[in-house]
Amino acid sequence: MNNQNLHIEQKPDKYHLEFRHITLLLAILVFFILVLMIVERSFVHDLLSGTQNWYKRHSAEILANTNATSLELLIENVRDFDQLPHERRNRIVQSFNIILTQQMLERNIKDICILVPTKDSVIALDDGKSLYNYLARIPVTPKNNTLHSSAIQLFSKKFPIIKQQEKIISTLKAGNDFEVLVPFAPHGELIGVFYMNTSPDLKSFAQEFLSNYNQLAIIFFALILLSLLTMYYISTYTIQERDKAQQKLFEEKQQFLKTEIEHQKEQIFTKRIYHTHHKAEKVMGFIKEDLRNLNDNNIIETKEKILKYANFVARAIYDMKWYEPPLQTIRNPIFNTDVNRLIKFIVENIFLRISSKMENIEFKMELSPDFPKVHINEFVVWEIIEPLIQNSIDHANTENLLVLISTKIDTGTNKAYIIIEDNGKGIKENLLEEVDGIQKVFVENVTTKNIEERRSGYGCYIAYELAVNRCGWKLRAENKTTGCKFVIAIDN
Repeated sequence: MNNQNLHIEQKPDKYHLEFRHITLLLAILVFFILVLMIVERSFVHDLLSGTQNWYKRHSAEILANTNATSLELLIENVRDFDQLPHERRNRIVQSFNIILTQQMLERNIKDICILVPTKDSVIALDDGKSLYNYLARIPVTPKNNTLHSSAIQLFSKKFPIIKQQEKIISTLKAGNDFEVLVPFAPHGELIGVFYMNTSPDLKSFAQEFLSNYNQLAIIFFALILLSLLTMYYISTYTIQERDKAQQKLFEEKQQFLKTEIEHQKEQIFTKRIYHTHHKAEKVMGFIKEDLRNLNDNNIIETKEKILKYANFVARAIYDMKWYEPPLQTIRNPIFNTDVNRLIKFIVENIFLRISSKMENIEFKMELSPDFPKVHINEFVVWEIIEPLIQNSIDHANTENLLVLISTKIDTGTNKAYIIIEDNGKGIKENLLEEVDGIQKVFVENVTTKNIEERRSGYGCYIAYELAVNRCGWKLRAENKTTGCKFVIAIDN
């Protein structure tokens, strides 16, 4: 059967979208969303940390500046600290204490004082009495300098800059502590700095912010995941419907192909029956003619011919029973066919007996006596050789046709050859081209004749099918300078 008839033009796509692809795509999208959320959370955390640090510094500077300004305003409202009455003095000292010591009650403030330089050292004023004495020009003993050593060290480094620029300076210590130095200039005269060590705490704010952000991220992720799951469900449902439709289409195509194959088998079997019937009918005519011509002188010869004809007819009838006859009935060690003798019988008792078609046709045989016997059924070899000889007669289209049939042995390659050639017009070049490894001249329904005849193009096809696919031989057609030849190669 011709494989081209079973060729499916619409092949399935190489890349077929399936459930695993959709699932993998969903997993990748979910993974990237999680990565995006983690990266975004990291960015938000960095932004929040930077904002917190800026706000902490800013709030520390504002708080220190406010306290320093309060003290400056309080001092500017008082004149001649050394001449104030005792009661007035106590109220001012109390006001100083409220500003200086009251701030220490805040948990975020760790140290607060006023640092003023002297000729020999730096004095830390951290209560109202010492500040009042300093303003009243009463000697102050630096008894608290050990408590404010960090503030005094920072003052020693930064006071020249503050004195020059009169700007607030803040530094971040290890951890979360800010040290703020505010120029202290009551009555417009810089006398020192207002020092504050504070640790602004924004943990509750950050936690609240991150908590809200996490809730928003979870809601956002849930909505996206819900959307993806919805898309996944729709996609999988669509794929299921598509697969069902494709499966149904595949089953319909499969059923169609089965039906088509059965039809083609029936057609091929019908053609083969017709072809075999035609040959059997011709041979039966020879049998009848030989029986009519039977006499005492030719009885032995006629008996042998009729026996050979009868066996051929029996084989033809046997072939009509099987679409594919069992291989052991074709190839078997019990068969020992003499190819040379068979060729002579076919030429002398088939082709030379058709007198109406043998005009201007000459047969020549060059048969090697060393040609080996083959383990192929004699009548199968007959069905191979006869159509090739008939093809040389039918396609020649020339007068004085010579058909040369020869058998040869190639000792070098250990192969035996059966060659059928003629001096006719040759085979059309396009028929010698190969289609799927088979020359077109051996394809079913392809004819070498110059006219279209009913049931033409089947003899060479049968010869090729039997020789190559049943016997394991090789068969090839070639054009010569004049005419063509068929070469059958047999592994010896």
